Amino acid sequence: MTTFTIDADNSITAFGTKQEAEGAQGESFGTQQELAELAGKWPANRLVEVWNGIPGLSPVKKFTDRKSALARIWKAIQSLNGDSLADAASSASKRPAKAGQAPKPVKKTARSAKNKPPKAAKGKRGKGAAKPAAARDGSKKSEVLALLQRKGGATLAQIMKATDWQAHSVRGFISGALGKKMGLKVDSVRREDGERVYSIVG
Repeated sequence: MTTFTIDADNSITAFGTKQEAEGAQGESFGTQQELAELAGKWPANRLVEVWNGIPGLSPVKKFTDRKSALARIWKAIQSLNGDSLADAASSASKRPAKAGQAPKPVKKTARSAKNKPPKAAKGKRGKGAAKPAAARDGSKKSEVLALLQRKGGATLAQIMKATDWQAHSVRGFISGALGKKMGLKVDSVRREDGERVYSIVG
């Protein structure tokens, strides 16, 4: 089961298991109920800060109530899992956005604009849409694709160094831009030395 952590800067990171989250900075939670229990100690404005810190979502000044805020935040962070996209996030992206509601689920979290991965190029999805050639030469996307296509793939640390992104930004980019938008299957495994390695399958 995916476990999330949230630190003092409201940065949320997803881990494949609870064991992987141990030792990470911040408080951890694995369910919406656990998030609600954590948030019970927070001031109301922190929920707004958490929401507004998630790239790709419409910022808000306040929520109607704490319960709806937690439900929306929980749904938004489901796509942070670097191995697969949650059904809740997929279904949320298909619904038309309404006033005051998020237009689409989060792809990653970031503290500043420089750490945001580039948006996937828009266009009609065709047979070649899932090919790495769709990435613009010299772009961060092409750099990541080149790393993932190497024999043995690339570690999280190597991708972070090449892109100058934070860990949660890398995970969000792989699951969102590569997995969902480009239709690529990215394998994620943890080596014996503890390093997580990503590689494109097929």
